[in-house]
Amino acid sequence: MKLHVCTSCSLGRADFAETLRQAMPAFVQVLEIECMSGCSRDQTVAFRAPGKTAYLFGNITEADLPDLQNFAHAYAASPDGTFPDARILGALRTKAIARIPG
Repeated sequence: MKLHVCTSCSLGRADFAETLRQAMPAFVQVLEIECMSGCSRDQTVAFRAPGKTAYLFGNITEADLPDLQNFAHAYAASPDGTFPDARILGALRTKAIARIPG
């Protein structure tokens, strides 16, 4: 699974990708992306995995790390990346920008 992190709108947080690398489970590969066109929702991240729905979230802060960790585990366990109940996203529900079919 890949977690893409936008580095263009990092609110001065050049180290946010490293923060995510340290926080995410070992099976999550954190990749820095120059621009994800989510400029109106600073600190944009996207979860992607082959054959699964992708998720784009914005306005991510350190306070979201527990929800991002929980999401990574749930996403890994889901066969297609979808969830019957959005509550699994925790506070990320209000930070979702897009859900892109796989």
